[in-house]
Amino acid sequence: MGSFVVNKRAVRQFTLAGVLGLAAVLAGCANDSASSSVYTYGQAQREQIVRIGTVESVRAVTIQKEKTSGAGMVAGGALGGVAASTIGGGTGNVLATIGGGLLGALAGNAIENQVGKSKGLEIVVRLDNGETRVVAQAADVNITPGQRVRMISGNGPTRVVPL
Repeated sequence: MGSFVVNKRAVRQFTLAGVLGLAAVLAGCANDSASSSVYTYGQAQREQIVRIGTVESVRAVTIQKEKTSGAGMVAGGALGGVAASTIGGGTGNVLATIGGGLLGALAGNAIENQVGKSKGLEIVVRLDNGETRVVAQAADVNITPGQRVRMISGNGPTRVVPL
């Protein structure tokens, strides 16, 4: 029966990277939605106000999450540090690990920022009472100028949906 040597440092780094990676995956599961078709559980079964109007204009916009969870930066930093820790030895190894961690954190944050963007529409609606309202929402429903729509609002976001 053969024997092997366990590098405790490598095991610790691998475990840390795994835990941080799992945290990043779980943080990415948060499901913010700007869709006119998505209601949270707390918004369901709540009375809302419906106003009718005509779409005056529609403009493509980008909807960006307000802030990142930080999971991309943490996971990228951990993975970059672990990957770079295999480079060199002594002081060179420490510097490579720190540099890899920093570069990984920057890359992870940039990736999380890109994932947090979605295509949206800014919709200007002239209500039948003469008032004008603007709503930005996900571009998941086809809305065009001249179209008759409902504006649904109340306990939560205002949604624009076709009649």
